[in-house]
Amino acid sequence: MIEPTATAALIALFGLLLTISALMTRALDRFGIPVALLVLTLGMLGGSEGLGGLEFDDSDLAFRVGTIALILILLDGGLNTRWTSIRSVAAPAGLLATVGVAATATVVAVSGRLFGLEWNEAMLIGAIVSSTDAAAVFSVLRGGGVRLRPKLQATLEVESCANDPMAVALTLAATEAMASGTGLGTGLLLEIPLQLLIGITVGLVCGFGFRYLLNSVRLTATGLYPVLVIAAAFTAFGASTLIYGSGFIAVFVASAVMGNGHLPFAQGLRRVHDSFAWLCQVSMFLMLGLLVFPSRLLPLAWVGIGLGLVLALVARPVAAALCLSWFGWKPREVGLVGWIGLRGAMPVILATIPIMKGLPNGDRIFHLVFFIVVVSTIVPGVGIVWAALRSRLGWRVAGPRNAALELHLARRLDRELHEFPIDDGVRACGLELREVPLPETAAVVLVLRADEPLPARGSTRLEADDLLYVMCSERDLETVAHWLRPEVHMATRLASPGGA
Repeated sequence: MIEPTATAALIALFGLLLTISALMTRALDRFGIPVALLVLTLGMLGGSEGLGGLEFDDSDLAFRVGTIALILILLDGGLNTRWTSIRSVAAPAGLLATVGVAATATVVAVSGRLFGLEWNEAMLIGAIVSSTDAAAVFSVLRGGGVRLRPKLQATLEVESCANDPMAVALTLAATEAMASGTGLGTGLLLEIPLQLLIGITVGLVCGFGFRYLLNSVRLTATGLYPVLVIAAAFTAFGASTLIYGSGFIAVFVASAVMGNGHLPFAQGLRRVHDSFAWLCQVSMFLMLGLLVFPSRLLPLAWVGIGLGLVLALVARPVAAALCLSWFGWKPREVGLVGWIGLRGAMPVILATIPIMKGLPNGDRIFHLVFFIVVVSTIVPGVGIVWAALRSRLGWRVAGPRNAALELHLARRLDRELHEFPIDDGVRACGLELREVPLPETAAVVLVLRADEPLPARGSTRLEADDLLYVMCSERDLETVAHWLRPEVHMATRLASPGGA
């Protein structure tokens, strides 16, 4: 039994690490380093070989807690992903999430063999590190003040949310192959598509079912609505997994279905789940950092660094070229997608599976994966902003500002509140509001200038760096956006501050 004093010390340490992580996020993102790496490091410092002296080596608990955290992170991603983004890039993103993952795993496995690893061990490591992480990519992009062209941004987001099932299936198969001493079976060619199909089906059923429930049942407290949304995610994951489908893709699909329909108190729901996602991400990496023992990293340094460089500079670009060249993408577009392939939570969580399975080299594999994730994130991460601007596929944007206006409504309306940042590339910039030919059913509600609200009068002249709030219907959004957003920009919904 843990003593109360020890429990209090543990909670205080956890609070301190959370505080440092939150305060350092913006500074790290400016240098292209996701906050996840800082949190991993803080976890190591708090571990048994660090300053905190906290002993933790329960890989099974880490896997289970990490799985729950990933469900909540995917839930937030799905709630903020628009169907238009999914439809427009479904083919290239889908190919990257399947063929691209397999290609990445293959290149890393071959390289691992050249570094002296056994074939089965090399294949397992390649499978574990084969998927990318949306949170890591876009925390760097947003923190660095850069936005990509809609096609590229949507492709990276959808791919990152959809490629986890492939990595999980490959990892489980490679783990079994290593445990039995056999090779990977051809059954994966049928198993993986079947898992995806089952996951998508279960996700659609749960998404539409819970969306109907959320709109039909009047709950006694608004705080229960986020609980019901979380219940939808857990139900989708559990139901899909029980019938041998992909639980992660089911969560993403279910949350996307809910997020693209009417939700009561939608703006508040998205903010709550954005907070949950951040808490899960930070907590998960702190826990995973506690599993890392610095003394076991040094003997693996040169192999880990080498494979990390191969993953960032060879495997990911090769996979991007193999998948995207079929769609007529320009070389610089393919190159940028190949460069932006940061790793995050999933590889580190998957690296606990060999330990749980009792593989002789399980601990060695875990620490190798840690090295690979760190290197393959730092190397491209510090150059993402430069590459995006240099290729002219991204542009500078103002840093995020707190929303000045929100609507919290349970009843469905035919119009929603949208937020439009104004800059020099916007057609309406420099015009008075009366000169902007908006539809009669659209209304400018507020102009935010230098964090000061201005009344939306006809004589109000729009200036660069203004933030405009417009109430309009979906059918009028395209016309409104024609005047209030640059051609390459995508409107940011007020209701989805942390999402796609």
